[in-house]
Parts: sequence; structure tokens; C-alpha cells
Amino acid sequence: HRSLSRISWYFSTAVCYRVSGSQDCKPLEACCAYVLIVTAVYWVSEAVPLGAAALVPAFLYPLFGVLKSSEVAAEYCKDTTLLLMGVICLAASIEKWNLHKRIALRMVMIAGAKPGMLVLGFMCCTVFLSMWLSNTSTTAMVMPIAEAVLQQLICTGLADSHDDSETTEAPEEDTGTSGSVRVKARRDSQYPTKRDHMICKCLSLSITYAATIGGLITITGTSTNLIFAEQFNTRYPDAKVINFGTWFIFSFPIAIIMLVLTWLWLHFLFLGCNFRETCSLSKKRKTKREMLSERRIHEEYAKLGPISYPEVVTGVFFILMTLLWFTREPGFVPGWTSLFEKKGYRTDATVSVLLGFLLFLIPARRPFSSSSSSYESSESDPLAPMITWKDFQRLMPWEIVILVGGGYALAAGCKVSGLSVWIGRQLEPMSGLPPWAVTLLACLLVSAVTEFASNPATLTVFLPILSALSETLQINPLHTLIPSTMCVSFGVMLPVGNPPNAIVFSYGHVQISDMVKAGFGVNLIGVAVVMLAITTWGVPLFSLTEFPAWAVARNVTGSL
Repeated sequence: HRSLSRISWYFSTAVCYRVSGSQDCKPLEACCAYVLIVTAVYWVSEAVPLGAAALVPAFLYPLFGVLKSSEVAAEYCKDTTLLLMGVICLAASIEKWNLHKRIALRMVMIAGAKPGMLVLGFMCCTVFLSMWLSNTSTTAMVMPIAEAVLQQLICTGLADSHDDSETTEAPEEDTGTSGSVRVKARRDSQYPTKRDHMICKCLSLSITYAATIGGLITITGTSTNLIFAEQFNTRYPDAKVINFGTWFIFSFPIAIIMLVLTWLWLHFLFLGCNFRETCSLSKKRKTKREMLSERRIHEEYAKLGPISYPEVVTGVFFILMTLLWFTREPGFVPGWTSLFEKKGYRTDATVSVLLGFLLFLIPARRPFSSSSSSYESSESDPLAPMITWKDFQRLMPWEIVILVGGGYALAAGCKVSGLSVWIGRQLEPMSGLPPWAVTLLACLLVSAVTEFASNPATLTVFLPILSALSETLQINPLHTLIPSTMCVSFGVMLPVGNPPNAIVFSYGHVQISDMVKAGFGVNLIGVAVVMLAITTWGVPLFSLTEFPAWAVARNVTGSL
């Protein structure tokens, strides 16, 4: 880490010296570029923790005279911070009362134990949970359930192979040593057959990919979506186009297409092309092992018992929060904010924090009830709330909050110093490219970089550059920013690409070669589907064919 720190500092100094030597670069722009490069290099190299690196602008900007200390501090807490805090309150309640486990097991019970349908069932429930919870939390919640099913599958297969080796008597001249080697290999291996190993690989990887896909659907699904939303609204305050509803309308079809194509790709890669055998719902086609696996899933669901009062309250809050987000400013009809006299005061964060706060007030015990659940009988305080501050603190990603704040501080410095305008002037040679080509290059670039650097850090570095590029080329900024935001989540080829990859890899079913091979296909699928979306239904949704007035105003102001 010390060596990386020195290398990062020397590299940043050298690049900044090169920038400051440009004829049209002013001293304030050079200072801002230095801060940006130092922070970016520390993020990419991870010589220090990401949250610590995000604090670099907090002391370098005031020292260099780019921004006042109070101005920098104001950038570290924004509207999206409150939005995230409210969502984490709901996530804490979902996890505390095992609502996520009930949803996952129920969906898998519907899908069945056929390998293909089992994988699809786990992918569907993971996508649904990842829409509201973080990708890391969702993977950590679903993988133990999947592992229990896989272990049941493995144990059943090992028992079957052991019985076969004891009961089957073949002539010595027919089997020779090959038969004994086959039986010994089965006993020594963790997996009864190669096919069982392929099922374990397929199911494990499908969960991490499904968590990534689910995170694309909502603004709160992943931290990179929040970073984009806040930086976009800060840079273009007159653009009232990005909210929960418009993002969902654009991203939901992307997630559905990616889910189906990713499932087909993983099925082809690990299970082959015999979909009739692996996806049949007929009970007559079920093997003994599949029936035992289904029994294990039903046993796990039975352990949850009947649905509890806290689960009902959590589910109601979950639905209520979604409805209020959708109906705040739907666009085609007046939203509930039109009932208030002052406009623009209420955002998605207002709803999120309100409902999250109520979870600290509402008791977890059903009112006017004489019966008590296992939790209620063990709880000393009859007025104990749905969640406590410890529950919230355990899930709240403070490092991400500081990281996002550091990105806002960098963006503010680029705007005040004029660095974003200078970067835009350097990118003028790309003006001859069509918008789709610029977007494709941006998507390929961020999806490649994010394989080795963290997703939030990668997006935070590229957003100001792509915004300046779009303004210079007179392209609607959403044409490049939205696809890049989505593609930055496709760090799926290596365990270090994102935390869900590392969680799945730690279970030992997949090797790095498996992850690279499968992730490369998922990466291509993701970029292709995002490009399809931004050039088809994204055009009328965001009016991408014209350079909008809110971007024109920003461009003129920046030039002045």
C-alpha cells in the first residue's frame, strides 16, 4: 500500500504537470485537474480505502483555492444520501424479519427443482430483491439458500453413487481397472458427477449476475445509479427528466431481456442445449434427486412458519414506498406533489425518509393481540419497534455515502474552476462521430475499466468527462450518461469486479476461468441490450434526438 501510494502521487503529479503545461490551461484548472487525478488514481489503485480517498478533495480544494472548506463540506451530504438512508431502513426490516427468505423460497418452490427452472427461479427472486436491496446484501442473503439446495443435491448424488458401487457387480474382464477408478473418483470428488458440478457453477454464477441485473432497475438499486442521479441533477438543475418512474420505465425492459439472455447463455455454457430435459415442469419427468431437493426447499419454507405481523408491516411499507415513488411525478398525469402549493420541495428522498422513520416508531408486536410469536415472547420490551438503530447501522454503507460525496465535490470543483469546459475543448476532434458511436465507445470503455476498479469510483471519474464531451459534441447528455451508468455495473468477469462476485467465488463452486468465460458473454449481452434500449425506446422517453434547452443553458453558462 505504501508503494502504491507513492506511485499514485508521482503519477498524478506528472500528469498534472503535463496538463498545466498546455497553452490554454489556467492555473485554477490545473489545480483542479491535479485533485481529480490524485483521487482517481487512489480509487483505481485502492492504495487507501475508497472512502478515505474520497476525502482528498475535502482538504486539497481549500488548500489550492478551488473551493472554500464550507462549500466542499456541503457537497458530501445531498438528497440521495437521505434517499439511501430511508431505503436502508426498509432493507433492515426486510432482513430482520426474513421477508427476503420467504420471497426467495416461495419463488423457487413455484419454479421447481429441474436444473434449468431452478436456476431461472433463483435468478427471478434475486432480481426482484436486488431492485430494493444492495447487490451485495441480496447475494449474501440468497446464496445460503442456494447452497442448502446444492448440498442436498450433492449429498443425494453421493448416496446414489455409493449405492450403485455396492450393488452393481460387473465381470472383471469387462470393467478392469476403469470401473474401480470411476468409483474411486466419485468418492474422492466433492461432486458425484461432472453434471452436478456444472449445475453448481451455473446456479452460483446466475445469482451474482441476477443481482447485477436487478440493481439496474431502480434508482436505489445500486450506488452507481444514485451517483448518476445526483451528479446529473446537480450539473443540470433545470432538467426534470430523471426520477424513479422514468428510470424504471427505461430500465425494466433492459432487465427482462438481460435476464432471459443471461439465463440462456448460462444454460448453454454449463447445462447444454437440452432445455426439454432441464426445464420440464411435468412431475413424471422428475428424478429422485429432484424430488428430494424440492422436499428440502419445502422444509426450509416450513421453518419460517406462518407469515408474521412484522412481515406484513414490512410488505405494506415496501408496496407503499414504491407506489409513492411512482406517483410523485409520473409525467403523463399530475402526481401527488401537485396537491401542495409549493413545487419542487418534495423528492423521492422525502418519501423514503418518512417511511424509514416510521419503522423506528411502529411496534413489532401486533396491537390488541393476546397471542405472541416466538419473537414477541422473547422480547422484553412490548413496545420494541420494527427496527432499531443497530439494525440500521449494520446495513448502512457509510463508505459509499462518503464516496458519493467525494464525487459531488469533484464535480463541483470541475464546474467552478472551468476544468470541465477545458476537457470539452480537448474532445472536439470526436465531433465527427455519430451519437451512437460515441455512446458505444463510452460503454466499452467503462465496462472494461470497471473490471479492475470499483464501480462507484469508475463512474465518478467518467461522469464529468462524458458530460463535457456531450456538451461539446451537442449530444443530449443522457445519450451517453445513462448507458455508461448501466455498463459500469457489468464488472462480472473477475472476483474483484464487485462484492457479489467475491461472495459467490468464496463458496468454491466456480473458478476464475469459469467466471471470466461466463462473465465475458454477460458483458457483451449487457452492452448490446443497453445500446438497443438507448437507440429505441430511450429516444422518445428522454427526447434524445435534440440537444435540450437545459443542456444548452449549462453549456452557455460554462463557456462564460
